[in-house]
Amino acid sequence: MKQVLVTGGSGQVGTELARHRWPEGWEAVALTRADLDLGDPVAIAAKVAERPWAAIVSAGAYTAVDKAESDVVTAWAVNALAPAALAAAAHGAGIPIVHVSTDYVFPGDRDGEWEVDDAVAPLGVYGASKLGGELAVRTACPRHAIVRTAWVVSAHGNNFVKTMLRVGADRPSLRVVADQRGSPTSAADLAAALATLTVRLADDPAAASGTYHFSNAGPTDWHGFAEEIFRQSAARGGPSPTVEPITTADYPTPATRPANSLLSHRAIERDHGIQPRGWQTALGDILDELLGTPHQEKTA
Repeated sequence: MKQVLVTGGSGQVGTELARHRWPEGWEAVALTRADLDLGDPVAIAAKVAERPWAAIVSAGAYTAVDKAESDVVTAWAVNALAPAALAAAAHGAGIPIVHVSTDYVFPGDRDGEWEVDDAVAPLGVYGASKLGGELAVRTACPRHAIVRTAWVVSAHGNNFVKTMLRVGADRPSLRVVADQRGSPTSAADLAAALATLTVRLADDPAAASGTYHFSNAGPTDWHGFAEEIFRQSAARGGPSPTVEPITTADYPTPATRPANSLLSHRAIERDHGIQPRGWQTALGDILDELLGTPHQEKTA
């Protein structure tokens, strides 16, 4: 059995990597914070040396974007130093590493999709610390895939879909930001892409390494995302409040969000043939898990 060390096992992506149907002979070992302290480089090195892993997926991260502005040291320890330790250990063991990064490495200050080789300029501590992790992985382990993603949602943990359903169940109307654009990402779809990259890098020394983007396909904004959540929720008997658009200025936060988080998929399609499906379809699968299938499907 080829085992893959997965960090962030209790997070959305780690949970889906553990649930994912890996190829026969492969197994994801998803480690939680209790299993591995990402703030301890010695513990990381020891865990990688513990058994003959086939690869590492670095999915653990400090994702409290606003809190990171005042918790700088912890954010950098988890988002930059931990990937550095993981990548160094992977290189020493002769195995590849697949590292999850973020759209927050970009300033979000122009229209169109961000390409993998566009100039980075993070707006805050979270994005800067994640960029530090990218640089560490690139320099420490040549056999790597860095996968930037955005707006991750699932039926697990804390995310926008679950927040909308919870708040929408108690209120007849909601106010949601409409001037930040991006593409939602199903954690399950991201996990499938990460698994594909992991197996390919581990099995084929000539497989393409590099930086990639993955989100589900199609643009929207947070307001449009909320409207689609409630449209599909209503079909499943769930909450369906009205959604009022507001601006980012109407909802100030400690950390500045990119106004444009759209990510180009050209590189991952070109090098690995991974083509993301539409975000509305992926959202439907999440809502099926949370609310059940649409009523017409139940009576068909």
